[in-house]
Amino acid sequence: MVFSITSMTSLHELAELRDQIIRIKDDMRVPIVLVGNKSDLEEDRAVSRARAFAVSQSWGGCPYYETSARRRANVDEVFVDLCRQIIVRDMELSRARDYDHRDSYRHRRDRDRDRDRDRDRDRDSGGRHGGRRRRRDVSHCTIL
Repeated sequence: MVFSITSMTSLHELAELRDQIIRIKDDMRVPIVLVGNKSDLEEDRAVSRARAFAVSQSWGGCPYYETSARRRANVDEVFVDLCRQIIVRDMELSRARDYDHRDSYRHRRDRDRDRDRDRDRDRDSGGRHGGRRRRRDVSHCTIL
């Protein structure tokens, strides 16, 4: 998310844009990098480094960079950091999915084990009727 260090308004507008992104994604942990552009215009600065850093910290500690598109200062670093965040996020989601899958497998395994144990117990105790044998009415049928 890029703002101009020469415009406090541009920083304030980012807060609303960030809120919209989080609301649409329904995820507070969207990978974000806060970027103060136009660092080559230090004499026209309207947003202090401390102010921008405070905003980045209030956004969950997202990284803050100052860049200059004219001088191409820190531009690559911003993209590398954002890509790193995306990769880390994808790995976390992948591990969570794997854990859910293993957890689901464990649930099925435990359920099947319990079912087998109950079946064995019933068989050993003479069935579901507490050791009493149920009398079966057997009818013989002959088909000609």
